Amino acid sequence: MTQSILPGEQANESGQRLGGVVVRIVFHAGDTGFCVARVKVSDTKEPVTVVGTAAVLSPGETIECHGKWINDRTYGLQFRTTHIAVVPPATLEGIEKYLASGTIDGIGAHFAKALVDRFGANVFDVIEFEPARLTEIGGIGVRRVERISRSWAEQKSVKDIMTFLHSHGIGTTRAVRIYKLYGNEAIAKISEDPYRLTLDMDGIGFKTADALAQRLGIAPDAVLRIRAGIRHVLGGYAQRGDCGAERTKLVLDAARLLDVGQDLVERATDEEMHDGHLVGEEIDGVPCVFSVVLHRAETGVAAHLHRLLNGEPFWVGIDPVRVIPGVEAETGIALSASQQRAVTRVLASKISVITGGPGVGKTTVINTILRCIQATSAEVVLCAPTGRAAKRLADSTGMEAKTIHRVLEFDPATFGFRRNSDNPLQADLVVIDEASMVDVVLMYQLLRAIPGSAALVIVGDADQLPSVGPGMVLADIIASARVPVVHLTEIFRQAAESTIVVNAHRIKNGELPIFPTPGLSSSPGAGDAADFYFINAETPEEVHDKLMHVVTERIPQRFGVHPVRDIQVLSPMNRGGLGTRSLNIELQAILNPDPPMKVARYGWTFATGDKVIQTANDYEKEVFNGDIGTVARIDLDDAVITVCFDGRDVDYRLADMDALALAYATTVHKAQGSEYPVVVIPLSTQHYPLLQRNLLYTAITRGCRLVVIVGQQKALRIAINNTDSMRRFTTLAKRIADADKLHLETSP
Repeated sequence: MTQSILPGEQANESGQRLGGVVVRIVFHAGDTGFCVARVKVSDTKEPVTVVGTAAVLSPGETIECHGKWINDRTYGLQFRTTHIAVVPPATLEGIEKYLASGTIDGIGAHFAKALVDRFGANVFDVIEFEPARLTEIGGIGVRRVERISRSWAEQKSVKDIMTFLHSHGIGTTRAVRIYKLYGNEAIAKISEDPYRLTLDMDGIGFKTADALAQRLGIAPDAVLRIRAGIRHVLGGYAQRGDCGAERTKLVLDAARLLDVGQDLVERATDEEMHDGHLVGEEIDGVPCVFSVVLHRAETGVAAHLHRLLNGEPFWVGIDPVRVIPGVEAETGIALSASQQRAVTRVLASKISVITGGPGVGKTTVINTILRCIQATSAEVVLCAPTGRAAKRLADSTGMEAKTIHRVLEFDPATFGFRRNSDNPLQADLVVIDEASMVDVVLMYQLLRAIPGSAALVIVGDADQLPSVGPGMVLADIIASARVPVVHLTEIFRQAAESTIVVNAHRIKNGELPIFPTPGLSSSPGAGDAADFYFINAETPEEVHDKLMHVVTERIPQRFGVHPVRDIQVLSPMNRGGLGTRSLNIELQAILNPDPPMKVARYGWTFATGDKVIQTANDYEKEVFNGDIGTVARIDLDDAVITVCFDGRDVDYRLADMDALALAYATTVHKAQGSEYPVVVIPLSTQHYPLLQRNLLYTAITRGCRLVVIVGQQKALRIAINNTDSMRRFTTLAKRIADADKLHLETSP
């Protein structure tokens, strides 16, 4: 049976054509461009559903597309197309809706109406050829005209880029970003070397660039392709946390990816090393390959630690036996014997590591050290990898603490740090907290900026998840046996009363947690005041239903906490019914059901009051990966959304919101360095690839007042017993142990 053609669409050789005005964006994935839109077609009462791809799409825009009608069993009648093309609207109403959509920066609903009223159907010509005339509208000044003109030019260039990509079989997912990265040279640069996209842009993988290269006529055995494939494979290792790879493994994996002979890969690898793109080195007699950046970082960390170990700390005259009693009297805190030994060892060392789990007194030891040296008027720099971790360090010490990037004075213009070997920090002592989160590249940048006379104290929990970036720096420094290490293991009385702390240590030691009560009481005020619960669920569906219930109802009622501000769901992964994406959409619908304002961008609907998370470092805004805030305001006229991070408002253009995601639920990796009043963790065997002891341990230690695991007992046992993924390919421990053989690398 042939599907009839609806009004507004026609049949042609490539299928049926449909045109209309976008009424609502149901879904839009920023990483793939896949979108579902409701479109008003002429002469139809109800909008129709269109499924396809578009780099950007907004309500009010006029679209054209070719495809066919499908009667989906779940979602009903849909028009499916490979590409949704945005075209200039033809009617005054359509023009106004298009301008009001926020597509053109600087024009919202108010100015859209004013512009159409003033210029009518000629408004696009005015914007392009006579932008100065826009000031005829009250409230539009020179600066807004510049924004509008710049955004209009970007839109035109983006369309050219999309046309180029479409003609070579590539979707429109990253067209806007490609333009921002390469500007007007985008097409020329991509034509010259399509593989550069994999290096220059997040979200474009080797397969996408490879398909483009083949359409541009690049041969499968071309050296350009093989060298790009080698870099891609090595980059994939780095994304998993490895700093390098054995050469035989790299060659085998690259040959398999490229479907070429290993001899071609061997020759291309030699060329990459000859040209300085890769570094080859024998490690314990095994040929290995590293990227230049990671090789420099590993050797640099080892060499700078060796440099800083030389000499004596500036506090060499301080006698711990004499000063510790004075500090105890001042603070009213009596140190245990193990804490006294820890303080004494740190004060005897130029570099030291303080490590241990929750409740073992790391903060007490740090504060005691700082008070012991305060009479010296030393210049102390306190830092941590994230804003939240820095704030907690500041709160616990009563001193200023900054992110490592702020300490090093990151310069967005050069994408580098102003503080380095040539312009070192003004510091006598540097303290790094939450060091397990610091990857090898950032640690290298920090160490090279520390003057040789300064002392260094590295604080962290080596049993937590390693850094998101490559390396496992804290664990490798400890394993090198070249830096004095203080292992704090004694759980103090107050901490021992917390089942969270007790169970964290049990899990770290490979033991099942203890559960003081079988589940949460359903009535507020009933039962005991336990801070750790396990709610058993037999299936993923039951895990989901119970999790939604405890987050939205039982925990807020029983413990008197706010379901958005105080409760954080931590899932092992992003995808699936128990992944962060699905949970966020459902929790948003329940916890923020009737917001005063909302806007759809990049696959998310953001509303005032929503909890959101930054997913990438933004050095200009000083907002970093993992920072959580609340949507404070949405201004559609100025096309700006304002997010409040710890009392500081940060503005985002609607076009730049791809770095934001909902944060009612987030991954455990994103939660590193943060603490929350209440943590709820779903555990299911469908999370199998990420059921790991250090991941579960990290998740539990994020909770301050209450931790609730909702899951299958089998999944809990798997996570506790799984330590296979806790090792990465790094050579840092060996390099630190042999650091006297290294020379200092002074290049950036």
